[in-house]
Amino acid sequence: MKVCVVGSGGREHALAVVLARHAEVVVTPGNPGIPGSVDTPPEQIDADLFVVGPEQPLVDGLADVLRAQGKLVFGPGADGALLEGSKAFMKEVVAAAGVPTARYADFEDADEAIAYLDTLPAGPDGGYVIKTDGLAAGKGVLVTTDRAEAEADIRDKLAGESFGDAGRRVVIEERMVGPELSVLAVCDGQRAVALDPAQDYKRVGDGDAGPNTGGMGCYSPVPGANEAIVAMVMRDFVKPTLAELRARGIDFRGVLYVGLMLTAEGPKLVEYNVRFGDPESQVVLPRMTSDLAQLLAEAAAGELRSEPTFSDDACVAVACAVEGYPSTTRTGDVIEGLDRLDDLDGVQVLFAGVAAGDGPGSLVTSGGRVLYVCGTAAEIEQARALAYQGVARLDWPGMHHRSDIAAHPLT
Repeated sequence: MKVCVVGSGGREHALAVVLARHAEVVVTPGNPGIPGSVDTPPEQIDADLFVVGPEQPLVDGLADVLRAQGKLVFGPGADGALLEGSKAFMKEVVAAAGVPTARYADFEDADEAIAYLDTLPAGPDGGYVIKTDGLAAGKGVLVTTDRAEAEADIRDKLAGESFGDAGRRVVIEERMVGPELSVLAVCDGQRAVALDPAQDYKRVGDGDAGPNTGGMGCYSPVPGANEAIVAMVMRDFVKPTLAELRARGIDFRGVLYVGLMLTAEGPKLVEYNVRFGDPESQVVLPRMTSDLAQLLAEAAAGELRSEPTFSDDACVAVACAVEGYPSTTRTGDVIEGLDRLDDLDGVQVLFAGVAAGDGPGSLVTSGGRVLYVCGTAAEIEQARALAYQGVARLDWPGMHHRSDIAAHPLT
């Protein structure tokens, strides 16, 4: 089987590595750190299966274009991708499906939005969550207990100053409190199977300080997420959501990413995404012992039969970012130390924001999150130690990473 992976980041690198265990893989556009990368548009590639990685091409309808060409595609059409493309639409679907989530409302008028803040609990146990309605690369969310900060963020977003047209509608939610958990469900339109859970670290700084990012690290498995929790997620979140999508005429074939908050009242939905998580893919997919290409092909054809299986090993991924991320991005710095990782068994680098440097094999920074150092071992503590050993051997001016990824796994 020949598989075409669409995308250029760490998620696509992880997909390519794991798919290549059982299939021939090409990645478009990829990046200089991902083997098999080509600059040929996906519409011009001949492959048995297309796996669309990022959310933007899905929202733009790439899966529809490829399917119209008769190609087998893992990834929802534009109608299903709206679940991530519009947070207001996602909340509407969730409400209709009866999925537990935070109380919310959406607004295009700043004064009305600010007035809604009065209805939400304030203080240290309350607070506000302000989200852009459209896509913002994981950066369009403000979580705060500060009323003035919430008001300023609303005005900036609705004025188009923060995220342009993506922010001209906002979704405002009550703040939920608790650890987060990510579950990726592979869906064929009717049925779904869960991959092993992971826990992501979204804030830029240690101790969950600073602004939200696309994800600064991740680990899997999650000791506190047993089979009963996963079964509950599939029963109470994924199944009713797929049923609601079908009722709307949406045939959802792809990944339904379930972002959960484990609150004192029980698990509640933080968000749905419509593609493999990043960086969840970097720690979940490498642990697979079954054939990922076969699983995704079955889902794309609407005929899920396989059950994914996973190693008992743990995987920890640490994102290494450029100076100033996520607010600013310095690029063009040479990545030093990649050759010093060769003797670290159990360590793998997955490349995201990189470009070709001047010398042979040289790579330079070209995006916010540059690469992920992944450690795999029998226990989380060992995997974490390996990942940070790898991080310590890398360097570029202003390189930034969190030092507490998987330091306190959820139990």
